[in-house]
Amino acid sequence: MRANHEEKDFLPEDETLNTDNLSENETNTDGTSEESANMADDLEQKFGELNDSYLRLHAEFDNYRKRTMKEKADLLKSGNEKAIIGVLPIIDDFERALPNIPEDAREGVELIYNKFKSYLAQNGVKELDAIGETFDTERHEAITTIPAQSEDQKDTVVDCIQKGYSLNDKVIRFAKVIVAK
Repeated sequence: MRANHEEKDFLPEDETLNTDNLSENETNTDGTSEESANMADDLEQKFGELNDSYLRLHAEFDNYRKRTMKEKADLLKSGNEKAIIGVLPIIDDFERALPNIPEDAREGVELIYNKFKSYLAQNGVKELDAIGETFDTERHEAITTIPAQSEDQKDTVVDCIQKGYSLNDKVIRFAKVIVAK
């Protein structure tokens, strides 16, 4: 009994051991623990959804940035396409006129023509070779066909009516050709 009395001396009166209160607290803790677990699961699920949404938005923005950079590069690369297409008939006129120009004026006109072609080449314009090549619908436009003289000549370009041109490896004018069939 003395040991029991000493225990009471060390504990304040309002904090005496009460086993009834202890079992009630354990029951409340179990309920609170279950609520906490549910709340943690809900928060974890919400975090997962928000993180997924963030990652998708980040990827979408990254794709947008890459797409706009590519469009800008393409625009810079072929921004002068319309102007160059408008100039190609002038090249055709030069080529038709050169054989008919008197000898004394030909040298000056050829100089201008060569400078003009050099400028176009510096800006990515290339002539499409046609004569002797196999007909390719990606580069040639068949104006007419003629009978092939041999089996080797079938589907081969035999004459070029109008030269074709490409700008930075993109065909801007198809070569108008005659094809052997």
